[in-house]
Amino acid sequence: MELLESGVGQLFTDPDPDNARAFFRTKSRKMTNKLMTVKDAVEKFTHDEDYLAIGGFGANRIPTAICHELLRQGRKKMGFAGHTATHDFQILSAGKVFNRLDASYVVGLEARGLSPNARKYLQSGEVEVTDWSNYGLAARFKAAAMGVPFLPIRTSLGTETYKYSAAKTIECPFTEVPYMAVPALYPDVAAIHVHAADVYGNCQLKGITISDLDVARAAKRLIITTEKIISNDDIRREPIRTIIPYYLVDAVCEVPYGSYPGNMAYEYFSDEEHIQEWMRLEKDPEAFKEFLDKNIYQCETHFDYLQKNGGMEKMRKLRQKELLVSENKG
Repeated sequence: MELLESGVGQLFTDPDPDNARAFFRTKSRKMTNKLMTVKDAVEKFTHDEDYLAIGGFGANRIPTAICHELLRQGRKKMGFAGHTATHDFQILSAGKVFNRLDASYVVGLEARGLSPNARKYLQSGEVEVTDWSNYGLAARFKAAAMGVPFLPIRTSLGTETYKYSAAKTIECPFTEVPYMAVPALYPDVAAIHVHAADVYGNCQLKGITISDLDVARAAKRLIITTEKIISNDDIRREPIRTIIPYYLVDAVCEVPYGSYPGNMAYEYFSDEEHIQEWMRLEKDPEAFKEFLDKNIYQCETHFDYLQKNGGMEKMRKLRQKELLVSENKG
C-alpha cells in the first residue's frame, strides 16, 4: 500500500490495536458492583497527562459532574478529543485541564455563540492542536472499537483540515484511488452520561448516541454517570436496550440531572440562562473567577451545584420544558 502524503499535525495517541489489547486483557470481566461517587471515580480512574474523551453531542447528555470534578481535583496536561464538544470544552478550558487537543468542533456553543475564555485559551499557545473533521474523529473511534489501526475515509482530502491533521493519504490496493487513512484513537479514559444503568455498568440511553458506543469500546477506562440506577432485573427484562455492556465499564456514578446545564433527551431541557451567564462572565476575568469558585470549586458535589442554581424547582421547570418540546415534536 503506497503512502502518498501526510498531514503535519501531531498524533497524540498510539493507534496500535495490539498494544491496546495488551491493556484490555488486564481488565476484569467480572460482574461486580461498580457504584461509587464522582469524586472517587475521578480520583481512581483519571490522571494527569491521560488522554480524555467525553460523551454526548454538543450540550446534549454531557457528563457535567465529571468535568467539574476534573477541575476540583486539579487535573492537568491531559489530551482531549474535541468531538462535538461545547459546554464540556468550555468547562475544561476554564480549568486548563488539557494541553493537547484533537479538534473537530470546539469553542463554539452552537447557536449560543463562541466561548470567549475557551477561544482565549486555544489562542494562548498553551495548547497543541491537531485538526480533524467531525467524521474524521468519529472514524478514529470506530477504528479503535473495531480493533484495527486505521480506517480509510474520503472526507477532508485536499482541505486545510487534512493538512493540519495527523492523517495520511494512501493508495487503495484494489482501485488505486487515494484515501485518507485516519489512525485509531484509544482514550486512556472516557466519561459518558446515560439515562439509566445498573450497578454493574449495563447502560441504557435514549436519543442520539453520536460516537459514544465506539468511545465506550475504545476507552481503556470508562466512567459512567447515570440519571438513575435501575435493577439488573430491569436490564434483563429488556436486554435490547442495553447498548453499553458492563464489561466495558469501570465506574458507575448516580447523578440525577447530571447533564445540567446541558439537556437530556426526554428528561430536561438545557438551562439557557445559566449558559449565557457563563458566556457573559467569561469576558471579565475577575468575575469569571468568582463564578467558577461559586459553581465548581466551592461545590463538593453536582447536587451542590444544582442547589446554587435554582435547585429542584429549576429542574422541575426544565423537565416540563423538555417534555413540552418532546410532545410538540411528536
